[in-house]
Amino acid sequence: MVMMTSPSLVTQIAPAPSRGAARHASTSTTRKKVVLFYPAYDGPALGPPLCILALAAPLLNHGFEVVIIDAAIDADAPQRILRECSDALCLGISVLTGPMITAALNIARIVKAALPDLPVVFGGWHPTLTAEQTLENDLVDVVVRGPGEFTLLEIAQRYQMGEGLDGVVGLSYKRSGTIIHNLERSVARLMDLPAPAFHLADFDAYERVSGIRKLTYATSVGCPYACNYCTDTVFYHRWFNAYSAEYVVEDLIDLVTKYRIEEVAVLDSNFPVDVKRAVAIARGIYESGVRFTWTFQASTDFLSRMSDDEVRMMGASGVRFMGFGTESTSESVLKLMNKRHQRLGEMYETARKAELGGIRVSFNLIFGYPGEKEKDRVETLQTMNDIARKHRNVSFSPNIFTPYPGIPIWPQLKEMGVREPASLEEWAGLPLEKNVLPWLRGPELWRLERMLEYFMVNNNIRNTMQRTKVTGRCLDALLSASMKWRMRSRVFFFPWEVWVARATDRIVSRRSLITGVPLPANSQEVC
Repeated sequence: MVMMTSPSLVTQIAPAPSRGAARHASTSTTRKKVVLFYPAYDGPALGPPLCILALAAPLLNHGFEVVIIDAAIDADAPQRILRECSDALCLGISVLTGPMITAALNIARIVKAALPDLPVVFGGWHPTLTAEQTLENDLVDVVVRGPGEFTLLEIAQRYQMGEGLDGVVGLSYKRSGTIIHNLERSVARLMDLPAPAFHLADFDAYERVSGIRKLTYATSVGCPYACNYCTDTVFYHRWFNAYSAEYVVEDLIDLVTKYRIEEVAVLDSNFPVDVKRAVAIARGIYESGVRFTWTFQASTDFLSRMSDDEVRMMGASGVRFMGFGTESTSESVLKLMNKRHQRLGEMYETARKAELGGIRVSFNLIFGYPGEKEKDRVETLQTMNDIARKHRNVSFSPNIFTPYPGIPIWPQLKEMGVREPASLEEWAGLPLEKNVLPWLRGPELWRLERMLEYFMVNNNIRNTMQRTKVTGRCLDALLSASMKWRMRSRVFFFPWEVWVARATDRIVSRRSLITGVPLPANSQEVC
């Protein structure tokens, strides 16, 4: 899949190092160019986009020149893309559902106008989940479905030899106006893939943008669970595909030292699936003596299986934040979501243990899920308020349910009147928190939005009361008392507390589940 990466510099460097003994660089001396583009997105840059770095490695190992252009650090991206594409085999663009599609199509339109015969390859989560619809757009020639390290390599090799794409597994393409879907490609073991081409990353450029030297890294892909709203199972088929703890520690220490990294964002879908492995990674990092901070996502059941001392070890190793997809505390809603693995007590235990380790946590919440009632929402908000009262390291990121493509619940959603976007352009207008749910309209939507405003104001006030001056603490105490009354009585008219909180900058509506930093209201998490 064509995803993100690093410098806006043309890179023609020695082949990337490999991770498996069976991988060998091509002996061919012919070098051909592949241009990879990652569109800009709302929210802070996490660092060099890992997925494009992973895609670049097999190409480099087989003698191709790779040019990576990331709009997050390249203000001249359209002009550079045109220049680099003039002698390229193809242009690859990585796409997530939402506004990134618009940016991708704008670039494809510019390239097609100047170079109509240059193949434009779309990859990433959205094209994988909507391959047919994506190819219906005149600007897209090929779609890479699923993880694309080897698929993109084969595409480049076919183009280099002047051959067609028949038989290349893992892709869909157009031939004489007809859309053809080749067979699926099996997901490769991580250890059978070349190491991502971190040496292509311009860490200085990302530091100038974000103010810190960051690295995106994956110790595993896949999650064993099959939540009805999640697309992960479509990509990885519930297979937890992981590097060994020993490899992760050695690789991370090498990368952090070589590139002077201060913070690592671990992009795993569910980092501690193998609890012993997760603890071993933390212990290895701690014992190395190399100090950096790192963050990850997890589910509360796995974190709860760690002992207090093991969580303290996580904190001592540099873990500063963990994001959890808790979604709801209502048993009936969790059952609808197919999250039977999640239990209420584990949420409290996760917050408690993380606090022992000096680790901040954020609980993601989903509201408006099909079948959810107002009593379920109130139950969730009251429980989360209780957790936050007991543990000061907790924050929240509430969202209205967004039906992304490919999720298992789509047949039910269509029966309930949700209209699936009919084109690639329509999907571009579906950012997180944009409500498209027929059952959540009018007064019910108004009440939910007001409840969430009061909930977030109440918790943000709690987190800031100890850090403000006496006058600020008095104001926060007044707001907090009023908020508690609001949530108990469910009286939401004349929201003067919300107005005051906004005026005094006391509302943070969403946080990244990867790093915990505040996000723009309608932004999407990019990983």
